[in-house]
Amino acid sequence: MRTSSIRRKTAETDIAVDLNLDGSGIYKVSTGIGFLDHMIEQLSRHSLIDLDVTVKGDLHVDQHHTAEDSAISIGEAVSKALGDRRGITRYGTAFAPMDETLTRVALDISGRPFLVWKAAFTTPRLGEMDTELFQHWFHAFAGSAGITLHVENLYGENNHHIIESCFKGLARALRQAVEIDQRKADAVPSTKGTLGGA
Repeated sequence: MRTSSIRRKTAETDIAVDLNLDGSGIYKVSTGIGFLDHMIEQLSRHSLIDLDVTVKGDLHVDQHHTAEDSAISIGEAVSKALGDRRGITRYGTAFAPMDETLTRVALDISGRPFLVWKAAFTTPRLGEMDTELFQHWFHAFAGSAGITLHVENLYGENNHHIIESCFKGLARALRQAVEIDQRKADAVPSTKGTLGGA
């Protein structure tokens, strides 16, 4: 089992993440932001990555630190569980439809973090979460996980559907990318022999 635990404590947040890449999508999530909980639950359920996430953040200030640090910690947990990346499929692509909305997500567990984000919202909040924080969450996750991540909402009208399709697309693409490729289970999927850095 490829598992990891991350403990992150700062003056702004206190976070515990336990992760199992080879799980079945079992989750327990508590960030203090209901909508963010819902999105991280979608990530777990549709990637089949077991996630136990507890965040105690300075929500009396705003949601920024809680959102950012939760993404950093989950990304770090993914990276740690992947180890030297030996045998992984590495690439993943998913189209995630949700009613009138369609989002495309493509990623490479490259060790070269980068985010291309093409999604926009017409409301400043969903539930109690600021919509401007969604891009920031994906950016922080890609950075700490070491993933090249492209997220493009192709079309959609309902803001809830748009962001949920982004998270579900990430989940499905990540599920592909972390799978062990039985044809090359003993090799790092790179001509350099390593994944990380330029």
